[in-house]
Amino acid sequence: MYSESDLEGAVAAGVIPQSTADAFRQHTAAMRASPAVDEESFRLLTGFNDIFVAIAIALLLTSIGWLGGWVKTGLGGLGVAIAAWALAEYFTRVRRMALPSIILLLAFAGGVAATMVGTLVDINPDWSDQTNALIATGIALVTGGATWLHWKRFMVPITVAVGAASGVAALVALYVAVTHVNEDGIFPLVLVGGIGTFALAMWWDGSDLTRTTRRSDVAFWLHLAAAPMIAHSVFHMLGVFQGQIGVAQALIVMALYLVFAFIALAIDRRALLVSSLAYVLYALSMLFQQAGAVELSMAFTAFVIGSALLTLSAFWHPMRRAVIGTLGNLGNRLPPVQMPVAA
Repeated sequence: MYSESDLEGAVAAGVIPQSTADAFRQHTAAMRASPAVDEESFRLLTGFNDIFVAIAIALLLTSIGWLGGWVKTGLGGLGVAIAAWALAEYFTRVRRMALPSIILLLAFAGGVAATMVGTLVDINPDWSDQTNALIATGIALVTGGATWLHWKRFMVPITVAVGAASGVAALVALYVAVTHVNEDGIFPLVLVGGIGTFALAMWWDGSDLTRTTRRSDVAFWLHLAAAPMIAHSVFHMLGVFQGQIGVAQALIVMALYLVFAFIALAIDRRALLVSSLAYVLYALSMLFQQAGAVELSMAFTAFVIGSALLTLSAFWHPMRRAVIGTLGNLGNRLPPVQMPVAA
C-alpha cells in the first residue's frame, strides 16, 4: 500500500506526471465514494518488516537503557538517545521506515529527558517542589530543542508534535514553579496549550489542504497531541470523573461532544472525537443509570455511541459538506469536500 507521501515523491522524482497522480487520486476517491482528504491517511506501516524492525529496536534500546542505568542512572538515557539517533541514520534517512522512525524519535526524546532526570537524581534525589518544577521546565525545554535538531536532520512528521508537547510541558512546569498551584490548577493552562497546539496543527493543515504531502502528516500528529489536552482539560474542569455527576453536567458533556463533532467535521480530523469519547460514554451511562437502567447502562451506552459513531463514519462526507456549507468563506480555508479536477 502506498501513501500520499509516496505518490508525491514519485511525482517529484519524475516517475509519474502530476496529471497521472491527480487522476489516480480522483479514481480512488470515486471508488471509495469519498475524497482522499476524508480518509485522513498517515504513514504508520510500510510493510510487516516495520513491525519486525520495531520489535528489534525496542529490544535493543531497552537493553541499552537497562545496562547503562545499571552503571549510572543518567547513563541509560544517554545511551538510548545516542543509539536512537544512530539507528535513525539508517532506518529513517536511508530506509524511510515509518513505524521504526516513530519509535526512534520517541526513544530519542525520552532518552534525552531521562539523561537529565537520572543525572539530577544522582546529584540530589530530594529537591524541593519548586526546584523540581523549575528543573522540569528546563528538561522540557532541552527536550524540545533536541527534537528540533532531530526534525532538521530526519523530518519525521511526529517530531513537531513532540516538540509542541514539550513546549506546553515547559510552560506548565514554569507556572507551577511560580504559582505553587496543585494538580487541579494546571488544567486551564493545559487547555491554553492545547488550543495553541491545535492552532499550530491548523497552520500546517492550511498549507496542504488536499493532504498530499508530509505537511499533512505533521498536522495529523499535532491534532493528536492537541486533542487530549483540550478534551481532558475541559471535562476535568467540569468535574467529570470526580464523583457522581448530575443530569445537567451529563447534558453539558453531551453538548460539548456535539460541538467537538462539528469542529471535527469542519476540519476533517477525528482526534477530538476520540479523545473525548471516554467522557461522553461516562456521561451517557450516568444518564441511563439515573433513568433506572442501572444494570444495562453500559450496554445501552455502548449501543447508542457505537451506532452514532458508525453513522457518522458512513455519512462523514455528506455531513461534512453540510457543515462546510454553514461556514461561508471560512470553508474555503478548510480541506475540500471533493478532489480538485485534474488538468
